Amino acid sequence: MEWATISGKNRIGGRESSLGPGGHMAFNPIEHEAMEPVFTVATSAEIEKACSLAWDVFYSDVFGWAERANLLDKIAENIEAIGDPLLERAHAETALPLARLTGERGRTCAQLRMFATAIRNGEVGQETHITADPDRQPMPRPELRRRLYPIGPVAVFGASNFPLAFSVAGGDTASAFAAGCPVVVKAHPAHPGTSELVARAIDEAIKALGLPPGLFSIVFGGAEVAAELVQHRFIKAVGFTGSKGAGRALFDLASRRPNPIPVFAEMGSVNPIFVLPGALQEREEALAAGYVQSLTMGVGQFCTNPGVLIVPDDAAGDQLVEHIEQALMNIEPSPMLTSEMAMRYEEGVSKLRHNLAIQPRFAPDGSSDGLVRPALFQAALSDAIESLEAALNAKADAIHSDFLEEIFGPAGLVLRASSVEQMLKFAKLLPGQLTATVQSAKDGENGLESLVSTLSRAVGRIVLNGFPTGVEVNAAMHHGGPYPASTDARFTSVGTAAIDRFLRPVAFQSIPDSMIP
Repeated sequence: MEWATISGKNRIGGRESSLGPGGHMAFNPIEHEAMEPVFTVATSAEIEKACSLAWDVFYSDVFGWAERANLLDKIAENIEAIGDPLLERAHAETALPLARLTGERGRTCAQLRMFATAIRNGEVGQETHITADPDRQPMPRPELRRRLYPIGPVAVFGASNFPLAFSVAGGDTASAFAAGCPVVVKAHPAHPGTSELVARAIDEAIKALGLPPGLFSIVFGGAEVAAELVQHRFIKAVGFTGSKGAGRALFDLASRRPNPIPVFAEMGSVNPIFVLPGALQEREEALAAGYVQSLTMGVGQFCTNPGVLIVPDDAAGDQLVEHIEQALMNIEPSPMLTSEMAMRYEEGVSKLRHNLAIQPRFAPDGSSDGLVRPALFQAALSDAIESLEAALNAKADAIHSDFLEEIFGPAGLVLRASSVEQMLKFAKLLPGQLTATVQSAKDGENGLESLVSTLSRAVGRIVLNGFPTGVEVNAAMHHGGPYPASTDARFTSVGTAAIDRFLRPVAFQSIPDSMIP
């Protein structure tokens, strides 16, 4: 087949479908021009068809553990078979460098195969078996088997900043398939061509293995399509990675259904880095370089971008901030994923610039031709604490404090701390975060253990003497956290444990093993 062909049509159960009107075209943020073709908006009839097919597959009992593992492997093989056209289209739609996209394709295929391996090794869906004890007093004990079953069809929303690893065949789709759930993907409008290419790779994998085509569909469109999909009676869970506003909107829609369903949304986070005095004394220059690299990686378009840096308010802290500022000045303007994201980035920077409690250190005015520059601000940690305490005392949402509002892009806010005790006070006020990092002297120092202990209450991953960007994909990773980092802190969207989101336990009491599905 010709992998590089892009039709701009929805794919419902393996077939192209274009009942609706033309929607939008992809936009090249480097060339500033629209890209063919026009993508058609999914109609209610197409959404109904996709969800009904998925529901039928869910009740067909044909997607067992072996079939799931084989499908995951075949999808990875097909994605690799697309070759350069996939990377070139993704580069044109997102402005992400080809080298970065090559690595992301490798991560996408590796995690698909990782889920397949976990299934074959028996690491997923293990049974809990309690034998009967008819002689137990005062009552006999029945035999019980607890097994895990797919929750049902899953709606997956592609993420803007990972057009491969968190999109059509990314972690949400891979973990849903691994759990045995059919998937309906709502493609992200920032990379629709990339999404269609990967969707066709999935369809071809399903066809090659003789599995029912209703296992997978992809639809295009905007907020109305998203709302209709989340509220469809046959959708039983949602996987989402993106902004807090969009994730919360999906969560609210799902909660208002006659039969509410879980929304596993990974959302906003400022991923604070706490720098203790001993770390500054040992490696101030390395800390500055590492922070700048993590802050600006991918033009700051990572969910683990370290937007807040807490440093001592002393001469060593001054030197650290100066080195960071100088390094940011030398970074060339870069395009963001979309012009809308660049605009929102500039709005966020402008908001900080006009906050009287926050001092600009390096905050150039505006963007040029859609290119953005890094920005750095500074404030007293005491002001941030006062802001958070005021919000909590007013029973408001502390997440809306300027000091902790995520700016998607390469903007950093340095908070100057008078003491380690003040850092601990701030840590206790933190709303949920994906990550928090502590930079300490290599042999430890006062306050380290208390800080780690305090942060464990508010974050999903704690990093010591490292940086939060660069998320390992394995069984031990947890990528999530208390709200607003995610809508359910118990689950991860990265690693094999992500499968747990889409599995539901069923206990079988006194039922012969031969009768258990």
